[in-house]
Amino acid sequence: MSTAVRREFGEGPLSRGAALVYTLLVVELLLLLCAAPGLAALFALERHVSNLPLVAVCAVPLGPALSAAVYALHRQRLDLTDLHPWRLFWRGYRANLAGSLLVWVPTLLWLTVIAVNLVNLPAAGVPAWWAVPLVLVGAGVAVVGVNALVITSLFTFRLPDVIRLAGYFVLRTPLVPVGTALLLVAATMLTLVASEAALAALGSVLALALVRGGEPMIATIRKEFVR
Repeated sequence: MSTAVRREFGEGPLSRGAALVYTLLVVELLLLLCAAPGLAALFALERHVSNLPLVAVCAVPLGPALSAAVYALHRQRLDLTDLHPWRLFWRGYRANLAGSLLVWVPTLLWLTVIAVNLVNLPAAGVPAWWAVPLVLVGAGVAVVGVNALVITSLFTFRLPDVIRLAGYFVLRTPLVPVGTALLLVAATMLTLVASEAALAALGSVLALALVRGGEPMIATIRKEFVR
């Protein structure tokens, strides 16, 4: 009887909702803690295009933190009787630190190069229509990079395999990259309209959206590429 009552308490809708809120809050605090050095420097920077390379450097700690958040949110059961998001977060952070940086840093580098070229098009005398292919390439790099971060956060593959899978699933599960692209657009608009602080405050929600939106890709990888 006590087992049945406990199961009902821990797995009911209200309990699951409370567990989700608690998990998101804990993961958010840990994410901010891990990304704090870069975020502190980022908030001190002036909003000017000349600071784009410095913005990329400040964003480096965010990659492993976001990877750990994805790991924790994917594995945490929403049961009030068994909540350990902090333990899962640190486990994911330690396990994925190197892999996430190998994915995150090149992605930031490519995006920085593209952004610098975009803002300097008029000064370089390049036709304005060049902005279109640059934006498309940037969007592709961002989507593949985020896919790769999710994959390396949840699975153990070699880096070349991670990149190949990230690109492969852009076509295999088109709803995943579309959802990721819309999420990135929303994050960019929030940063432009509000501030980086507003985006940082929603870091765990962003990680949860990546997990939920990436479920088709995650399920297919587990079924077809994991033995």
